[in-house]
Amino acid sequence: MPLGADRRPGQSVAVMSPDLAFYDSIIVAVSGGKDGTACLLALLEAGAPAERIELWHHEVDGEGGSFMDWPSTGPYIEALARDFGLPLYRSWREGGFEREMLRHDMPTAPVVFETPERRVVAGGQGHNGTRLRFPQVSASLSVRWCSASLKVDVADRALRGQDRFLTRRTLVVTGERAEESPARARYAAFEAHRTDTRNGTRRRRHVDHWRPVHQWSEAEVWAILERWRVMPAYPYQVGFSRLSCSFCIFGNADQFATLKWMDANRFAKLNGYEKDFGCTIKRDRGLAQLSSEGTVYQAARSRPDLVAACLSDRPLQTVLTENWTLPAGAFGNGGGPL
Repeated sequence: MPLGADRRPGQSVAVMSPDLAFYDSIIVAVSGGKDGTACLLALLEAGAPAERIELWHHEVDGEGGSFMDWPSTGPYIEALARDFGLPLYRSWREGGFEREMLRHDMPTAPVVFETPERRVVAGGQGHNGTRLRFPQVSASLSVRWCSASLKVDVADRALRGQDRFLTRRTLVVTGERAEESPARARYAAFEAHRTDTRNGTRRRRHVDHWRPVHQWSEAEVWAILERWRVMPAYPYQVGFSRLSCSFCIFGNADQFATLKWMDANRFAKLNGYEKDFGCTIKRDRGLAQLSSEGTVYQAARSRPDLVAACLSDRPLQTVLTENWTLPAGAFGNGGGPL
């Protein structure tokens, strides 16, 4: 039995490495970012049973074209799963970020998630509500609604909606690191997951949550990707320090200047929504002003091939490389959660 096995959600325990053989399923949340990938590699180095590992990816924009996310993220994650011979299950809220942002007197859309057998559609019968604004930088997930609506809630519904996790032991693995922010520094490295019902009377489900890289430095994260020869995702290579949404609300002036230069059409669309809403992505400045205060990353200007790769949704054969190099965005000052 791992440490913390009898704990309830929200109760933490000081532990850095649970007994991985204890779990029937190990779910690794991957966004294509360095920290989630480092979690997978750390599990493999720790001897986690590979046949029990599955990768989960939450599509921010839903199924279809890119609005806030990088077009290259999906192909990167698919190649990562294929390279390591692991199943990949995707989930999303119908219509993704854009539909939820434009919600006007209607319920939040249903969640779609993949299972080993099929796709499941769940929810969508909630109360009518209106957003018509971008999420805002805040520790509150009701204000920074993108994380809650498009990732946290989607993951929870996918886990609760699958009977294969009932009466079994599941470990959810995510890549938050303490050095990213004071809020993340307060996270527990190991605790019972929000969906845990091990002490319930019906639909019992033992779910723990582990953050294996919580105390790692960024240097340690890059080092494990180098050891396994996993290519950093393309946005890192053109200068971005985080792989959140491309137009993440945490972005700084240099990031938005670079995005305007790289993807002018998408930038213009977002700028138009700011005008429609009368609400900017940043509280104090609109995208036009913010981008004018920044400088385009030199790595992007000098590598049009990498810029094209960032904006391409073409399949990748592999993310493994013998010519591993530290990306231009490493140890940068870009903002936002992974």
